[in-house]
Amino acid sequence: MADSRVYWPSQPLWPVGSPRQENSPSAPARGKETSFAEILGREERKVSFSQHALQRLRDRDLDLGEGELAKLDDTVARMAQKGAREALIYLNDVALIVSVANRTVITAMDGASAKDNIFTNIDSAAIL
Repeated sequence: MADSRVYWPSQPLWPVGSPRQENSPSAPARGKETSFAEILGREERKVSFSQHALQRLRDRDLDLGEGELAKLDDTVARMAQKGAREALIYLNDVALIVSVANRTVITAMDGASAKDNIFTNIDSAAIL
């Protein structure tokens, strides 16, 4: 009868900050370390898009560049400071409905589609 166990060769585990790791070319520089909390905080400040909003952007061939996303992030942050909850943000002929509290774009439409619509349940607006 054959032995059905699988054996994996053991690999040495090095503790964080060992001399071997510090001399490694792939080891990060000590002065530039960023804590997990800082990275998480930066990511939490970014605006996300709901699946519905992403689908609307695709359907309407709307594209937001890095500069526009940075403006959107900044605008949502300023609106949050002023106590906004649900907002209409009009950015470069794109109307975005944003949940400021969740930092999430709920839906998006181009200027032609937005012209005939009535927006309800918003407490603030920004035109950029």
